[in-house]
Amino acid sequence: MKIQVLVLFGPTASGKTALLQKLFDNTEGKFEIISADSMQVYRGLDIGTAKPSREERSRIPHHLIDIKDPNEQFNAGDFVRLAEKACLEAAGRGALPVVSGGTGFYLKNLVLGLGEAPPSDELIRRELKEQLGSRGAASLMEELSRFDPVSAGRIHINDEYRLLRALEVYRLTGRPLSSFASFSAAQAERPFRFSLFGLRRNREELYRRINERTAAMFRAGLADEVRRLFQAAYTPADPGLRAIGYREFFVEDPEQAGSEGAAGAWRLSEDLAGVQALVAQNSRRYAKRQLTFFASLPGVDWIDLDDGEEALGKLRAP
Repeated sequence: MKIQVLVLFGPTASGKTALLQKLFDNTEGKFEIISADSMQVYRGLDIGTAKPSREERSRIPHHLIDIKDPNEQFNAGDFVRLAEKACLEAAGRGALPVVSGGTGFYLKNLVLGLGEAPPSDELIRRELKEQLGSRGAASLMEELSRFDPVSAGRIHINDEYRLLRALEVYRLTGRPLSSFASFSAAQAERPFRFSLFGLRRNREELYRRINERTAAMFRAGLADEVRRLFQAAYTPADPGLRAIGYREFFVEDPEQAGSEGAAGAWRLSEDLAGVQALVAQNSRRYAKRQLTFFASLPGVDWIDLDDGEEALGKLRAP
């Protein structure tokens, strides 16, 4: 028997958290939530990630929230491994695992299975980043074209992450990234049956909600939250602070970098109105990219939240 896993996703500010609370609150252990949000894993990033409150998490068990410090890496492989473990454990307690979030790449890897390509190698990745700085992207793309023309044809020269990843895999294994299968037979036999539900809203309504949520985050003290993180020496050089809602506060200050270390290369913007507008703009752009990515997921039952209560019938908790 496969373990039933409900996967609920939607773009930023579509109302996922509120919907989960509405559907599954006070259900006496029948459901457990596994977060598929790449930034809610980080401690201290509460307001800007719209993290469920401690009270909300006390009513419905949540997993994969507050498990990393902002300077620690967390990737799709980490997510799939921990999400599968959480799903198995929830099912063992007699609860239905509900995977919910907006990080499409995580969801796709969970549902379709991780690729066979090896995990990242820190030393090789560091060498490649240094070579990118000294040689430039064109030189690295030329190198990739010699060993993996298929990947080179798929990767834009400005896509730094994918370019370095393709070269990293070749240097680590001697095989082109394009030679690895999308998922292995063993992964295809995982003990899960996924039911995918996607949330949709009218684009104009979604953008209005994004603007309103951004304003609410600033009223709730987002600027103070970022200041506390900066005082703890976290900057956009750390994975957590690259998130929308945090990176926009920082201004590069290279004149201070030499004597004060990495933190000295940054200062916080004093133009909070400008930061708020930029956060809202970047959030809208991110939502658009999310919708495009979600369209590539197979077998999705779409729920149009603009249709009101009747649209939620298929998701009602028993």
